[in-house]
Amino acid sequence: MADYLVIVESPAKAKTIERYLGKKYKVSASLGHLRDLPRSQMGVDTENNYEPKYITIRGKGPILQELKKEAKKAKKIFLAADPDREGEAIAWHLSHQLGVDIESDCRVVFNEITKDAIKESFKHPRPINMDLVDAQQARRILDRLVGYNISPILWKKVKKGLSAGRVQSVALRLIIDRENEINAFEPEEYWSITSQFTKGDKTFEAQFYGDASEKVKLTNQEQVEDIVNSIKPDEFEVSKVVKKERKRNPALPFTTSSLQQEAARKLNFRARKTMMLAQQLYEGIAIGKKEGTVGLITYMRTDSTRISDTAKEEVKSFIHTMYGEEFISTNTKKAKAKAKTQDAHEAVRPTSAMRTPDAMKAFLSRDQYRLYKLIWERLVASQMAPAVLDTVTADFLNGDIRFRASGSQVKFPGFMKVYIEGNDDQQEEKENILPPLEEGERIKYADVDPKQHFTQPPPRYSEARLVKTLEELGIGRPSTYAPTLDTIQKRGYVTLDAKRFIPTELGGIVHQAVNQYFPDIIDIEFTRQMEQRLDHVEEGTIEWRTVIDEFYRDFEKHVEVADAEMEKIEIKDEPAGEDCEKCGSPMVYKMGRYGKFMACSNFPDCRNTKAIIKPIGVTCPKCKEGEVVERKSKTKRIFFGCDQYPECDYVSWDKPISRPCPKCQNTMVEKRLKKGVQIQCTECDYKEEPQS
Repeated sequence: MADYLVIVESPAKAKTIERYLGKKYKVSASLGHLRDLPRSQMGVDTENNYEPKYITIRGKGPILQELKKEAKKAKKIFLAADPDREGEAIAWHLSHQLGVDIESDCRVVFNEITKDAIKESFKHPRPINMDLVDAQQARRILDRLVGYNISPILWKKVKKGLSAGRVQSVALRLIIDRENEINAFEPEEYWSITSQFTKGDKTFEAQFYGDASEKVKLTNQEQVEDIVNSIKPDEFEVSKVVKKERKRNPALPFTTSSLQQEAARKLNFRARKTMMLAQQLYEGIAIGKKEGTVGLITYMRTDSTRISDTAKEEVKSFIHTMYGEEFISTNTKKAKAKAKTQDAHEAVRPTSAMRTPDAMKAFLSRDQYRLYKLIWERLVASQMAPAVLDTVTADFLNGDIRFRASGSQVKFPGFMKVYIEGNDDQQEEKENILPPLEEGERIKYADVDPKQHFTQPPPRYSEARLVKTLEELGIGRPSTYAPTLDTIQKRGYVTLDAKRFIPTELGGIVHQAVNQYFPDIIDIEFTRQMEQRLDHVEEGTIEWRTVIDEFYRDFEKHVEVADAEMEKIEIKDEPAGEDCEKCGSPMVYKMGRYGKFMACSNFPDCRNTKAIIKPIGVTCPKCKEGEVVERKSKTKRIFFGCDQYPECDYVSWDKPISRPCPKCQNTMVEKRLKKGVQIQCTECDYKEEPQS
């Protein structure tokens, strides 16, 4: 019989940890929370100092009984839930249910599931940290008060099944604000002039910059023609050459948020998928008989970019062996932590740099391998020397006309040997090599290429861009982003099109209602300040009930006004324009969990439903009468055609958009490329920069 009972959250972790600790320890799993607020009622007594009413979660009774049975046999109980607020709260709930003294050394935390880390953590058990518990309780109760007060009003006034929450309402606001920006956008014309120059056998490009004294913006064709006609081909002189050595530093190791963003950019992973795979890598992978099951990465919910001294030394040893001494970073400065950073544990990193992605590939699924490789490369690169680039900027004068060429060449690759951070615009930094140039020398002018451009609207939010924006604004926490993005999609408030968020009509209605009656809930500054107050609870500088009370006293008044004054919004079923083939009644469009579908208006007497041909809001460019709809081929490939088929045979693999080409006013389409979506004209050469 085991002397000690250890309770973790997941069965996968339990098996691995039990093997590390030996026969005196029995390791069991709680499978997450066992107690929570009831789903059927508010569960918060607002008349009694916001006292929460916790109950055993439905279906968790047998697990609790089994843990109680094991607890009676054990000499000591260790609570080893995850090392964050949520894990601390789980440990606290377990202590209540199992009769463990919260001030005893019962709490064990570890940031990685490796033999050394587990054994070391059990040498330093501590009491339960009630500041962390209170921070979790405050968030849970605040979200319950918001959700369980606003949602019933939305059900009554708009539609059943709707919800509003602190973070999801701000996320929806950002998406709707961006859509409004796009709809209000008016493109402005601008031009560029690119010239070809030659020196010896080298040809290179330079861009028109301005006159001899300042930069000049090109706004119309007449201005461009005047400049081109003024150029005297044989009179270009190199007026200025500036040579510099530029250092480029590596990115810091991953936080939860930067991991989600980079996995979206480089691996095309949704936030939920990234977190699911990271959880698997953290909890343990079987990597052969010798090592057994080992956690391959540290805990994946963190705001910190810090890594331990032991990890640093191991990485630097690896770099020295693989690449040489000159590739090791000599930077001794520590990264400055943001004010709101939860720095209790490390960045997301491999538990051992010596477990290279190639060595682990045989034990991982394809997606596990790709994410592990990303995390491993990011860590190794972060401890490598900066890349050194030689840059050259040269100006060429022709009378009063100035062109400028910029070139760069990698002198020393440094960290770029292993990894280069992605960016939201998916634009790679190109190496451009200029020939040797001396001030005062003449240069041959070969060709000129004037081009018309138009400014572009801001891009819609991708998951990566929205996560980055929420983090920069201080809204929510990285661990909440994936479920938040899921919720606004499941509720039908937004859809994903070409991996970009588009608000639905329902999303607009809900946003308008919340904006009118609960403006604080979608106010970015208010939400940011609330996050800071909740962080102060964790720091122990403010009592959690004070934070809740300050919010709720004003919020309660808004709830009363909304309940009394909000008018009922009737969302009418949109006629589908055809009759039911079963009973002859008109068919209508309905909104379901997975989007719109067609249903018989004679429901419930007739339950006929069918998938719809999805209109995209674009008039057919061929017949000018029909509407372009999304269809699927026999092989399930999406294409676009006119809804007047067979009268009109318009068809396109590329999705037409409602905005006409600013250059020729013809139809533009979204062309899918490897690195995103490019909007381009079907008639002229107009193209916009690809969006990731």
